Amino acid sequence: MSHQIDFSRFDSRQEFTSNGKSYSHYAVKSLDDLGFGPVSRYPFSIRILLENLLRYFHRNMVTGSQLEALASWRPDVLPNMGIPFMPSRVVLQDFTGVPALVDLAALRSAVARNGGDPASMNPFIPVDLVIDHSIQVDKYGSKDAFNFNVAREMERNRERYTMLHWGQKAFDNFRVVPPGTGIVHQVNLEYLATVTQTEQQNGINYIYPDSVLGTDSHTTMINGIGVMGWGVGGIEAEAVLLAQPYTLQIPEVIGMRLNGSLPPGTTATDLVLTITKFLREKGVVGRFVEFFGPGLDTLTLPDRATIANMAPEYGATMGFFPVDKETLRYLRNSGRTEEQVQLVADYFQAADLLYTSTTADPEYTAVYDINLGDTVPSLSGPRRPQDLLPLSAVTHDFYNQFSKQLDDRSTAIEAGNMDGCPTCDTTPVACGSPDKKCDELTNGSVVIAAITSCTNTSNPDVMIGAALLARKAVQLGLHCKPWVKTSLAPGSKVVTSYLEKSNLLPDLETLGFNLVGYGCTTCIGNSGPLDKTVADTIQNKQLITAAVLSGNRNFEARIHPQIHANYLASPLLVIAYALAGTVLINMETDPLGMSAAGEPVYLKDIWPTKEEIRETVQEAVTADLFVDSYATVFDGDEQWQQLHGGSDSLFPWDSESSYIREPPFFTGLSKELPPTTNIQQARILALFGDTITTDHISPAGAIAPDSPAGMYLQNLGISPDNFNSYGSRRGNHEVMLRGTFANIRIRNLMVDREGGYTKLMPTDEEVSIYDAAMQYQQAGTPLVVFGGKDYGTGSSRDWAAKGTMLLGVRAVIVSSFERIHRSNLVGMGVLPLQFEPGTDIQTLHLNGKEVVSIAGLDGELTPNQQLELCIERPDNSQITVPVTLRLDNEMEIDYFRNGGILHKVLRQIITG
Repeated sequence: MSHQIDFSRFDSRQEFTSNGKSYSHYAVKSLDDLGFGPVSRYPFSIRILLENLLRYFHRNMVTGSQLEALASWRPDVLPNMGIPFMPSRVVLQDFTGVPALVDLAALRSAVARNGGDPASMNPFIPVDLVIDHSIQVDKYGSKDAFNFNVAREMERNRERYTMLHWGQKAFDNFRVVPPGTGIVHQVNLEYLATVTQTEQQNGINYIYPDSVLGTDSHTTMINGIGVMGWGVGGIEAEAVLLAQPYTLQIPEVIGMRLNGSLPPGTTATDLVLTITKFLREKGVVGRFVEFFGPGLDTLTLPDRATIANMAPEYGATMGFFPVDKETLRYLRNSGRTEEQVQLVADYFQAADLLYTSTTADPEYTAVYDINLGDTVPSLSGPRRPQDLLPLSAVTHDFYNQFSKQLDDRSTAIEAGNMDGCPTCDTTPVACGSPDKKCDELTNGSVVIAAITSCTNTSNPDVMIGAALLARKAVQLGLHCKPWVKTSLAPGSKVVTSYLEKSNLLPDLETLGFNLVGYGCTTCIGNSGPLDKTVADTIQNKQLITAAVLSGNRNFEARIHPQIHANYLASPLLVIAYALAGTVLINMETDPLGMSAAGEPVYLKDIWPTKEEIRETVQEAVTADLFVDSYATVFDGDEQWQQLHGGSDSLFPWDSESSYIREPPFFTGLSKELPPTTNIQQARILALFGDTITTDHISPAGAIAPDSPAGMYLQNLGISPDNFNSYGSRRGNHEVMLRGTFANIRIRNLMVDREGGYTKLMPTDEEVSIYDAAMQYQQAGTPLVVFGGKDYGTGSSRDWAAKGTMLLGVRAVIVSSFERIHRSNLVGMGVLPLQFEPGTDIQTLHLNGKEVVSIAGLDGELTPNQQLELCIERPDNSQITVPVTLRLDNEMEIDYFRNGGILHKVLRQIITG
């Protein structure tokens, strides 16, 4: 449908009154008058996108053709067009926020070098940075664990936090939530989100939907409250802050109809793990998922947030829940003012954006049905969030997943090559060591049990449920096994407030689930060290041990480098497995342990009823807890207040710093647009299989002493005890460059072992990927990387793209990309290319010795055009195959030609 309408003559503004005040808004339903729609049948997420385009059309940031293309949205036919989206605000966390601030500071330095005023460069829209990714579980199972871990956090991260303190003062529109407050997504849900935004222009009060982009893929948790938003790379977030609209393809919208209600004995965690498996199998990458149907009425808003949180795990851009009566109830119960709640209700009603039980089903690209009543208690693992396991299947799957490692271990024991217990030097597993840390420690033993992560700690039902389960376990005399590292890391102070109010915190503490900090901790890989006896036993016996956590990610080597099997579970099941001490148990039929009276205790004996949970939540979770917890949210403790980063508009770079270094991205940047050239005679840096995650590409956890990054830090005089983590070192490009492709579990098919190694060609010498890249750079040899399906799944980790670029990789050629990482590659000027169906690294019989050229880049580029990939084998034979240029719109082509998003922004600033 082609209208070719002159929207400049169209006024979509309408007015309504709320709380005695008049508001004007851009009414999407007015598009019906132009022959579009009816808009009331569009998915709610499309309506909110339309409002954004209508509003920014009048600010000359949207073209008429873009507005018309989205207004013509149909579920079965979508134009291949990119549209701009300008969020109301941006949220950052410190792992991605520090490098973003480093880039902004570097941009200011570049502006100053080019004669501009650095102080004039400020965020275009409001930014909130929540420090939540740096707390580690160094101490656990004791009353003083929290204070100890917080002190260590500040000791390790003082340089980083000093820079954040500087940024808070140096930039307008930039706020920092200090450490020890909560996880960014839970703080966003409980406090930062307003659902509506207002501003005054020419004496008129304008209102529009709250929306957000965040530098964490789980920004989607905010979709549970009806706020549009998703995760982007730090590079894209920085561009948005500097008034560059985020560009996305007009999306397909999948409708997920929910029916029924969750059965007794199940939780929202079980439901989201079920949905994750279901939607991963359906394939929703790059799509919106929108939830609707009668089952919505049975889900609390925290339940919805739990489901929305894991959109990256099921592959969607977002998992959206429209604003409805449950949204209003949550706003009221979480301490928002009555005036604010009423404004949300009035605006969404007036704008035809309010979902009710009588709302006609929108039209969707496809509709899938989930019956909540079919949900069963489950785990997901041992390596991916979508690998759902009913409780009865865990043992069999464990043996199936790790059969080779277990066979290798058995062979070593029989040959007498396995070391004995480090405590008593005996070979049997049950050695009876004095501290019992390795007594009965064997394959399948749970050595970490962590209640952590925004996914579940935002949900009072599962947190109260876990505490009630702990109470019943304590009453029966159960204890967690001595080799289990237990921890409780709530997503906000509200959680500990209602656990204290209900007098349930002591029961958790009795089982060792003491407060260790407010932050992501184990879910991001900050699980801290294992007990030395446990760690030595695992190492000497080469045990395949397990972690059970209430998180959203369980990728290889993410949780702890010594743990191979990592399972996602509800907080209730985290405690249950800590009591059992092993995943080799059928929770449905096997006892967790013996009571004080010597009787077997089963999971069903300590599982709380829905009524018990509901009653406790209603009594303990009250609005005043939210008001009190967030009253001084930006103040921080005394240690934070004593930081001094200076007040100058330019950051004082310190060449001796091991945490914060000026990045090389903007040095020597020409004002003129550089020519785009073909890739000639490139070498292959790595060949990867399917599901290479951003954790594989740019790990966030521990830095190995013998790794390139570890050796670099030791050369600076830093001992391994003070390495901190890759995530905390993201302000230093020298560390992150050396850490790219350095995950200890990554598998480069060019070599016969795990880890960040490759073959240097043409000598065939096995070296680290970093060392190979540096030698190729010295020789002036361009590089490419090959991969399989779902390349770049996982966190919105911009360093996975930055590091790839700094290694000298010109192109990444794979079977399919995950959305965020593909965008990040574009944002750093790295070419994303995709094989045509039926072609991959297996059908091409690649072994890494080939030489690669890519033609067609020196001419006019168009979105998704075909290019020629020429592969020259060692025997001088050649093959040419077509590949798709995954620059999906004209804006991405512009970014690529500039060498990246921020290069384009800097050119605009310095050229006026």
